Amino acid sequence: MTTAIKPRHRRLALVAVILLAVAAIAALVTNAFRSNMVFFYSPTQVAANEAPQGRSFRIGGLVEPGSLRREGVQVHFTVTDNAKTVPVRYEGVLPDLFKEGKGVVAQGKLEGGLFVAREVLAKHDENYMPPEAAQALKQAHGQNSLKEAGQ
Repeated sequence: MTTAIKPRHRRLALVAVILLAVAAIAALVTNAFRSNMVFFYSPTQVAANEAPQGRSFRIGGLVEPGSLRREGVQVHFTVTDNAKTVPVRYEGVLPDLFKEGKGVVAQGKLEGGLFVAREVLAKHDENYMPPEAAQALKQAHGQNSLKEAGQ
């Protein structure tokens, strides 16, 4: 005696399989998006240990004047938001617009107290700075003004 699957049960099983497939696809897409997301942090946030350890992120601010050192293809410089500074090491060719005192955004990982950059971006004209970097500089400047007023 064979028992046939009723059409109602067959539809229910099909709906369950489709829902499982959609949930699996959503989980994979969310995981891929989360692992590729890169957050921006200012030097003040990095100094306050708000930046992730061992995970890629972006740091932005100004290249501190007098901090640029070249050792072959390896470059060392300091990024500042006028409140805190973070030392950066980069290996490769820097953008043409990279200069001390100018805006920069670097992407890489924090290793100890050193930011090891794998990509360095310089602002492309006199009026442009990434919004996150401009905001970080404004906040740091406001904190410095408050500190000076308290002295």
